[in-house]
Amino acid sequence: MIEMKKLKYSYDAFEPVISKETMKEHYEVLYKGYVNNCNKALEKLEQARNTQNYDQIKCMEKELSFQGAGAILHEYFFENIAPFQTKIHVSMLEKIHQDFGNEKNFKDQFINNASNIEGSGWGILGYSNKLDKLIILQCEKHQDLTIWDFIPLLVIDVWEHAYYLDYMAKKKDYLENIFKMINWEVVSMRYIEIKK
Repeated sequence: MIEMKKLKYSYDAFEPVISKETMKEHYEVLYKGYVNNCNKALEKLEQARNTQNYDQIKCMEKELSFQGAGAILHEYFFENIAPFQTKIHVSMLEKIHQDFGNEKNFKDQFINNASNIEGSGWGILGYSNKLDKLIILQCEKHQDLTIWDFIPLLVIDVWEHAYYLDYMAKKKDYLENIFKMINWEVVSMRYIEIKK
């Protein structure tokens, strides 16, 4: 079973970039829903194992994939934003320069990538062990479209519930503003941990 991670800031901490109403809805309804539904899917799978009844296994596994991915990515998202400026760790900064040329190239690619997601999804910076590279991916369906050794480091929610009340259809404006709120300490520590 998974539990909701508590926020380390208040709902209004990001105003005017993200409104209190958007943060509250995002956390209390959407994130909570993913966590609860992930736990229900885990319970159904346990019941299937206990009864040896796998008639609905395909449906149960899809549900676990969708709800579990939603819960985990939201947890990453809420952790990797902060209402105050943070500094990127030197080792992560060096890797960004190595793989993207400089910080501006990285930021421009990330924002343009995420703003061009068709419909809802996630902009994700991750690390591939196999390629030894930082990679930016679009994730339109959070249970699909991944590289199997890809480890998410920075996750930005671009489903409409994350920005529409505050930005309407101006997804790129949302991304430009939320980028100023990245908690680079958390993102850097994720990178440092996988490089140990």
